Amino acid sequence: MCYSTTLRKQRKEVEKRLYQEINTEFEIDFEYTPYFHLNGFSHGNVYIIKMDEPDRIHPAAWGLVPDWGVHNPEVFWKKSNTLNARAESLFEKPSFKNSANDKRCLILSDGFYEPHHVGGVSIPHFCYQPSKEYPEGDLFLFAGLYNELDNDLLSATIITVEANDFFAEVHNKKKRMPLVLAYDLYEDWLDNGLNQSQLNELMAYGFTNRDFKAHPINRDLYYKKNVNTNIPEIIKPIDYPELNTLF
Repeated sequence: MCYSTTLRKQRKEVEKRLYQEINTEFEIDFEYTPYFHLNGFSHGNVYIIKMDEPDRIHPAAWGLVPDWGVHNPEVFWKKSNTLNARAESLFEKPSFKNSANDKRCLILSDGFYEPHHVGGVSIPHFCYQPSKEYPEGDLFLFAGLYNELDNDLLSATIITVEANDFFAEVHNKKKRMPLVLAYDLYEDWLDNGLNQSQLNELMAYGFTNRDFKAHPINRDLYYKKNVNTNIPEIIKPIDYPELNTLF
């Protein structure tokens, strides 16, 4: 599962990094807003790079809406959770199989949240990929799918896979993780010449080899309803006496 994510980088930072790696810039006709906590169930915008426009970044509502729901996304979202798409069943699920073939995307992020369970209690953890330039979380890209809505808008979903050893300890109940692609596979994921077998192999072996870190955060803030959690304090590490595992 990956139902909450961050993108704290400013627009110029994102463009500089992605232009260096894959020659990609923002579409100019929208306002970019960084965030410390985007709850997927709000269906706010993530930022994506599409197969047919690999040199542009677009906003997309989080929660892929298939063709039969595009005329009323709100009704579809009330009935269906499409924030994530399991890699193992991507070509079987009606909501995803069409997009899996020709509407794949990369989704920008610099952190996400996963639950860690101890004695029946869920303690949220912030997961990030430190670097020398960004010790609190560098930019990375999820593998995703998208679809068009009415009025030239987009929707998207993040692909998840079976957790590796690290994330199996963090997300120790469901043992899933979002597919963070290795940087040298970005163009492969957007390649319209890949067949189903090649895509399955890419999803099975394409997770980044760059190290992640994770730390517990304030569960009272993270799980509290009707409060603004899109604040820097949401990712602040919190000590819990019941936790004896260091990630």
